[in-house]
Amino acid sequence: MAIVIFWFSLSLLFYCYAGYGTLLFLFNRVKSFLSISKISVKDAELAPATLVVAMYNEAAVLEQKIQNTLDIEYPREYLQVIFVDDGSTDGSSSIVAKYPFIKLIQHKIRMGKAAAIKTAMLQVQTPVVIFSDANSMLNNQCILRIMQHYKNSSVGGVAGEKRVTATSDKYAIGDAEGIYWKYESFLKKQEAEFYTTVGAAGELYSIRTSLFLMNEDNVITDDFLISMRVCLQGYRMEYESEAYSIEAPSASIQDEAKRKIRIAAGTCQSFSYLKEALNFFKFPLLTFQYFSHRILRWIFCPFLIPLLLISNFFIIWDHGNNCYEYFLYMQLLFYLLAMVGWLLMHQGRKAVIFNYPFYFVFMNVCIIKGLFVFFNRKHTALWKKSMRTETSGISK
Repeated sequence: MAIVIFWFSLSLLFYCYAGYGTLLFLFNRVKSFLSISKISVKDAELAPATLVVAMYNEAAVLEQKIQNTLDIEYPREYLQVIFVDDGSTDGSSSIVAKYPFIKLIQHKIRMGKAAAIKTAMLQVQTPVVIFSDANSMLNNQCILRIMQHYKNSSVGGVAGEKRVTATSDKYAIGDAEGIYWKYESFLKKQEAEFYTTVGAAGELYSIRTSLFLMNEDNVITDDFLISMRVCLQGYRMEYESEAYSIEAPSASIQDEAKRKIRIAAGTCQSFSYLKEALNFFKFPLLTFQYFSHRILRWIFCPFLIPLLLISNFFIIWDHGNNCYEYFLYMQLLFYLLAMVGWLLMHQGRKAVIFNYPFYFVFMNVCIIKGLFVFFNRKHTALWKKSMRTETSGISK
């Protein structure tokens, strides 16, 4: 039984973190070789769009965000800008109110980001809406790049790329976070080429306004739920790497852990709203991607990791010296490297190669904690803001 559990765990872990991406990559290369290509999205006509930014106590970055919005290269007559202040207490609204090109909506009390987005959507009159966070800076061609994809009638939304700024030794966690998002960007690009991106990051994504579906106010990961519901209506989420946001990394391991635990709880919450996405007979390709990228990683794999180690111990206990010893040594070495990475992070030093094992273990521990937060009903739609370093400038 221990041997069965060992190989089952190892196989699923390998598939989730390496095999799935590799499989999509190889399939996409074969498709490209056979010239089975998508409809071209070049030179699409400009269309009206609305940029929606939900904010809560973002006074420290609002001037930079507003200037960043002004720098976006899109005809002003085609672009509406809405900022929703979700009960800020730091004067955020008074900053935004100084800029007449922005339509300001205010919640007198804090209701959460999902409620803020719902309020904004009541005011959106353009066929396309673009969502962004107040603390995320966008490249100035992001909307042009996004809007090109809507020439294809099968596209219901476009996910932008999230990039994390490089950091000094003081904020070494940023390097590990950046590696994770590079991996995520690779997966999303392969998914979009295969069929559809499975979920979008709230820092920058877009959908057709008519496809917006979110009746709930208590949603934590609104970006994931909104973008997945676009797919459940029979449309695809494209991925555009040249439409990107730049965000500063968390200021500490503690802040990053707080953020990851909340995202894990929110993802689990979204799964309860997305049961239809597991209907393989109705959505065969989407179900395959959704299960491989999301369900496995956020539900099964965090528990398969310790199960792999425990089963390895039992195999050696029952069978003595054999090839399984090498698997055990490799696992122990991996956790040792992760521990070294953790120690370096706590000292504010660059973890270099130790980033990989550290962040892998760190993220999966956070996922397990997030799942317990969700099942214990300790989650809330109100964000507890994580401290971040200063956001750097943006390039074209």
